[in-house]
Amino acid sequence: MAEPFTGDRIILKDLGFYGYHGVFAEEAKLGQRFFIDLELGTDLAAAASSDRLSAGISYSDIYDVVKSTFETRRMKLLEAVAQNIVDGIFDEFEAVSWVIIRLRKPEAPIAMVRGEAAIELHRQRKTP
Repeated sequence: MAEPFTGDRIILKDLGFYGYHGVFAEEAKLGQRFFIDLELGTDLAAAASSDRLSAGISYSDIYDVVKSTFETRRMKLLEAVAQNIVDGIFDEFEAVSWVIIRLRKPEAPIAMVRGEAAIELHRQRKTP
């Protein structure tokens, strides 16, 4: 892939989780909803031409890694939660060359009538 964040990608949107991430004690105690959007850069040519799951990456396996990473360790910052998920994806799926992750927190403890707080990370696999 010549340019980062281009080419084939797997997209998972609106993955919903209940978690206890946040700065405030109430967030750790009560928890709240979070939503995750992902784009994973990987070559999909073999899966597209063969129609075999074994030639690609299972969306279910990606979801399992995201869920496990999201639920394993409580973090204060959305940025840290998202980075842990990215690290888990890179650890589990060697064929993924880059990840764009958006982590949304619709009930962030700020005075907003409508909307959500969110962050987005763009990460490339580090080459040794």
